[in-house]
Order: sequence, then C-alpha cells, then structure tokens
Amino acid sequence: MSAASNSLALPPVKRRNAELAMTLLAIGLTLYALIETGLTRNGEMPPQLFLYGGLFGGLALLAHVFIRFFAPWSDPLLLPIATLLNGLGIAMLWRLEQGEIEGAGPMNQLILTAASMAVFAGIIFFLKEPRTLQRYPYLMALAAVVLLLLPLLPGIGMTVNGARQWVNLGFTSLQPSEFAKIALVIFLSGYMVSKRDVLSLASKQVKVGRFKILDLPRMRDMAPMAVMWGFCIIVLVILMNDLGTSLMLFGTFLAMIYVATHRSSWIVIGLAAFFGACALLYPFVHHFRVRMVTWLNAFDPEVYCTDAALANPDAFCNTAGNSQQLVRGLFAMAEGGMTGTGLGGGKPGFVYEVQNDFIFTAFGEELGLTGVMVMLLALTLLVERGMRIALASKELFIKMFASGISFLIGFQTFVVIGGVTRVIPMTGATIPFVAKGGSALLSSWVMLALLMRMSNNARKPAPQAIQDEGATQVIQR
Repeated sequence: MSAASNSLALPPVKRRNAELAMTLLAIGLTLYALIETGLTRNGEMPPQLFLYGGLFGGLALLAHVFIRFFAPWSDPLLLPIATLLNGLGIAMLWRLEQGEIEGAGPMNQLILTAASMAVFAGIIFFLKEPRTLQRYPYLMALAAVVLLLLPLLPGIGMTVNGARQWVNLGFTSLQPSEFAKIALVIFLSGYMVSKRDVLSLASKQVKVGRFKILDLPRMRDMAPMAVMWGFCIIVLVILMNDLGTSLMLFGTFLAMIYVATHRSSWIVIGLAAFFGACALLYPFVHHFRVRMVTWLNAFDPEVYCTDAALANPDAFCNTAGNSQQLVRGLFAMAEGGMTGTGLGGGKPGFVYEVQNDFIFTAFGEELGLTGVMVMLLALTLLVERGMRIALASKELFIKMFASGISFLIGFQTFVVIGGVTRVIPMTGATIPFVAKGGSALLSSWVMLALLMRMSNNARKPAPQAIQDEGATQVIQR
C-alpha cells in the first residue's frame, strides 16, 4: 500500500518559473509606483525611471537567476515578497526626495540593496548546511553580546533620538543590534535543542480547585529566563535606552522557548517579569518615562508642544520631549483614508524622520488603508512561509532556527507599526526591507538568505527520489 501511494505521489517541483513571474510582477509594481509619483507631481514620466527601475529590476532578476542554480528547491514566494517590499521602499524614498525631504537617499538605498543582495548570494552559496551553525551556540551568544554592547564604548558609540544603538565607523554608521539579533537566534536554537528536555520539566502545578492552570518550571531551570530578562532590561532599556530591541529580542526568546517546550508557563512568567520590571523602571529611567508619557498623553497640549505649552518653561515639551511626530503621523494616516491621496499627492514631509521608522505613515497617507494592508499581507506571508519551512524541516535545530527568524520578522513588524499607530510606545525600529537604513536592510536580506537555504534543503528530494523521477520520465518518453 505504501509503495503504491509513493508511486502515485506527485514529485516535488522547483517552481522557479512561478518565482520569476511573481518577481516580474513585484518589479512592475515598483515601476508603477515611480510612474504614478512622477505623473502626480509633475504630470510627466520621471526621468530617473529607467535608472532606478532598471537597476533594481536587474538586481532582482540576477538574484532569481542565482537561486535557479544554487537553491533551486527553495520556497518560490520568498524572493518576490522581498523584492516587492524593497522596491516599494525605494520608490517611496524617491518620492520623498522629490518632495524636497532631505536625507531620503533613494540612490544610497539602491546601492545598499545591491550590497545586501551580494551578501544574500554569498550566504546561499557558501552556507550549504545551516545545521553546521549548531556547533557554535556559545560563540554566537558571545558575538551577540559584543555587538549589543558596542554602542556603549566611548568614542564610537552614538546616541540618536535618545537611544544609544549606533556605532560610528568614520565613513558610515552601523547599528550592531540588527546583526546581534540573528546571532542570538542561532544561539537560542542550539541551546533549546540541547536543553529542551530539561526546560520542559515541571516542578509543581498551579491549580484553581480541581482545574490545572499552569505547570511551573523548576527554579534551577530559570537561569536562561533570568539572564535574558536581565540583559533586555538592564543593558538595553536602562543603559542603551533601546526599548524596541528589548521588546523584539525578549518576545522572540519567549516564542522560541514555547515552541521548544510547549509550556505556556514560560510565557506567563516571562511577560510578568518583563512588564513588572518596566513598571518599576518608569519613575527612575528618564528616556523610558518620556516614551511612556508621549504614548499615553500624546494629544495633551503640554506633551504635543502647543504655543501655550511653549510659554510654560516647566511644560513637558520644554523639559523632556514632545509627541508631534507621533500625532502628525496619526493625522497623516487618517488623511489617507481607505484609498490614499495617491503617490506624490500627500504631504509626508510633515512627519519628522518619515524616511526611517515612520515611513509607514507615508504609505498610509498616500496609499491608504488598502495599500498598507497589502504591505502587511506581504510581511505576514513572509512570516508564514518561514513557519512553513520550520514545519517542513526534519531536524529540530532547523525547526527552531526557521521559526526563530520568522518570529523575529513578525515581532519587528509589530513593534514598528504598533509604535507608529500608538498601539504600543514608539520604539525606533524599522520595517524589514522597506525603511531607509543599511544595517536593517542588510540584516533583512541575511535572514531571507538563511530561510531560502533552509527551505531548499527541506524541500529538496532525496537522491534516490531524484533518480526515480528521472527514470520515470525516461520510461514515459
């Protein structure tokens, strides 16, 4: 019966032609965005259309050709999704530059895209078996810690918008936390595989009457949670004022430990410890308190910084910060409505730093709710395909690694868009592939390369299956 079912089973397919068609569609949407911007603003085709569109389209097609040869069994949706998000980001940066917004830098973003795609190709070519990374968990942990602590070093560390998360390299700046998060996921994947049975043990049960509520872990197994909690709270929140990275890393840690152990008690304990620490820190950590006040009282005149508040030297906006960026972003998205004002038809420059972590408000204003839902759907689909890779993989390390990267992309999207839409306090992170920034863009393409390599290895049939498929085709001929 099994032999018959195997003979009738459909052979695995590479789906590279489908990937090519979807990649061409993503390139076409990028060109359309550039054309619409030019027609809306000047009534003519943008003169840089073939420069930006041709270079970006050529890069995406080169990436597709490379995948055909070196990762032919990989998921066909990953590259088109990344191409669409990256292309829309470049188109929006070009539109912002046309609106005389200084620092948009679409050409720099295009150059950074080319460099990121080169690293993407290098990872796929050289990292044939991602499971080899399982051999170096503590080396990855050390690398993550060093990268996260680099901005604290005097002389090279930089404070931008109140958060100390940048390193000055002289010719450019770097955000080490973007690469530390990948190293941390590799460490957690290896650690969870080796300690899975220990972390799954329960010391006692919490009951209400006869109903079991939680299985509490043993106290001596709480060390990983305590270390991760201490690092996220003490180092990232207190010393570096980096709430976004703290939320992202701790959330990814909790999700991965739940996947490894299937114990909801880890989630409950972790969330209680994290938010309890935040409540205790509120009166003492200035930057954290400013973020919370700006979030909770954004429309307060003394927080928004009205003329009357400016006349009061003790007003919040004169002593700490203001909520103008957040409120203006909310009004910009409200102006967009369902369908938006059209690319080039809005006023995104009214929002500070719109090219960075607030680029979502520019899409909301000019593409409306319909446009941003397409972007959210693409990001959600990227996370879903990563989780599908984890389910398809046979090795536990690869399952943990793929799910960890997927959780990382999902949490990063949530903390960015949640901050912009006032669901959570502003964090200063960026949307994967979309916003301006070389560090964030490079780390996004690195995560995509790792997912594609794991997908290729998971979907690739066994050598015997390939031989049987070839023999079947010869017989049919």
